[in-house]
Amino acid sequence: MWARFTFEDLRIIVHYLGMLLIGSAAIMLPSVVTAILFQEWNPLTRYITSIGACTAIGSLLCFVQISPEKLSRQQAVAVTGFAWLVLSVAASFTLYYSGHYIQYTDALFDAFSAYTTTGASLITDLDHLSNADNMMRFMMHFCGGLGIIVIALSLGIFGRGTSAALFTGEGRSEHVIPNIVTATRFILRITILVVSITTVILFLIMMADGLAPTRAILHAFWMAITSYVTGGFAPMSDSIMYYNSIAIEVVCMFAMLIGTISYSLIYWIFKGRPMMFFDDIEIKTGLIWIVVMTGIFTASALQSSYISNLPALVHRGTFTIISAFTTTGLTVISQNQLKTVLSSGAFVTLALIMAVGGSAGSTAGGIKFDRVGIIVKSIVLTVKQSVSPSTAKVTSEYYHVGRKQLEPTVVKNAMTIFILFVITYTLGTLAGITHGYDASLSMFEAIALTSNGGVTCGIAVSGMQVGLELIYILLMWAGRLEFIALLSLLAQIIASFRPNSHRITRDTKKTSVLDYLANDETPKL
Repeated sequence: MWARFTFEDLRIIVHYLGMLLIGSAAIMLPSVVTAILFQEWNPLTRYITSIGACTAIGSLLCFVQISPEKLSRQQAVAVTGFAWLVLSVAASFTLYYSGHYIQYTDALFDAFSAYTTTGASLITDLDHLSNADNMMRFMMHFCGGLGIIVIALSLGIFGRGTSAALFTGEGRSEHVIPNIVTATRFILRITILVVSITTVILFLIMMADGLAPTRAILHAFWMAITSYVTGGFAPMSDSIMYYNSIAIEVVCMFAMLIGTISYSLIYWIFKGRPMMFFDDIEIKTGLIWIVVMTGIFTASALQSSYISNLPALVHRGTFTIISAFTTTGLTVISQNQLKTVLSSGAFVTLALIMAVGGSAGSTAGGIKFDRVGIIVKSIVLTVKQSVSPSTAKVTSEYYHVGRKQLEPTVVKNAMTIFILFVITYTLGTLAGITHGYDASLSMFEAIALTSNGGVTCGIAVSGMQVGLELIYILLMWAGRLEFIALLSLLAQIIASFRPNSHRITRDTKKTSVLDYLANDETPKL
């Protein structure tokens, strides 16, 4: 039986969405400061107006339920699912009125891309975008990479005794530390530490390369954020190629690699147990996967005249592979070169690398290494069981933050997410094909957006067909939350508007949404 939303549920959900909307106003404050420092008065007006609107609307939503109860699991899933929509819509209007978007849905696409750390962008004339607007783009990356709910939890917005569904519903399949609030604060501290160190290093390199101090500090900060949170936005239209610096690329690659490591493993490394890192199933699976796919990519890429020599292969090939498997999206080859210069084998290999992604519990997207490793172990276990005597008890173990038995529930969960990703990749591909695009390009774009990879091949462009654009927004949203939160939310919404027969609410004293409508009653909010 499906749980149904009651009006009491809706009041609690709306209250917390209002809290998050007020929090989104805080995300705009760095843009206000930037606009003042650089005397960008038009952006300053927009951001002050947006902050006022978000604060006012958020406050009104909070008053819908003055003293909300502790979030139930179902309410937590709803808050998690809607949070990304509400905050993206709030940011999209500010971006749209910058004058750098052909249509509103392009700005909405960019807002979703920023928060989900996809990194694909439909902005026009990026090179002349104001510093304030650029700051907003990267602050959304920062908050989205950490997780909107993670930041809210670390600030105590949801109060004590927070539902674990808030944490897991945001695409985090594991807890770093048993205490959720402590875990979220650890994630926040590590992110600030890595971004700060990366910013300092990039700033020194950019200064040595001749950038002006103010420009160097801004670009260093933005590139540090986009690299560590595996985002993909860049302050210039040429992406990281703008700097023409191997040193900057190397620093960003290291930040990307750190960003794709599970926070659970980072926590135990800080606790003085580094061997847990090398024994972990994610690390072993990831190393094997990257070695194999790098070999295939290299063999295919060597067929291209563009990277047929060793220096070019090491430079462009290495960066492209790391950017793809960390699902960052920074590029050292243009979209046109991606489509026309790379061999078809290298092109498909790059898509497969993005499809799998990085580690669970990290800033990376995709299916994740732990699920692939668990599925492979399950296949091996099934083969062993089929050739073993019927009286033999055959088991399998894996190491992930401790030694664990391969339980059927673990395999089921891994297979569920794996299948949902594959189905979504397929549906996204079909959507591109039905809109008139080549099958291989449609597949690449669907994988890049669903995995939040961001290395796009040019289907997602400014002024694109609105129908396909909305589908791509849904792919980014679903992929970031790893489907379950959105599917659960959809199921509860449908159940709430179905007749009461053969369905129950979580509390029989509460009345469902449909019952109010059927009785022609107006609920008191």
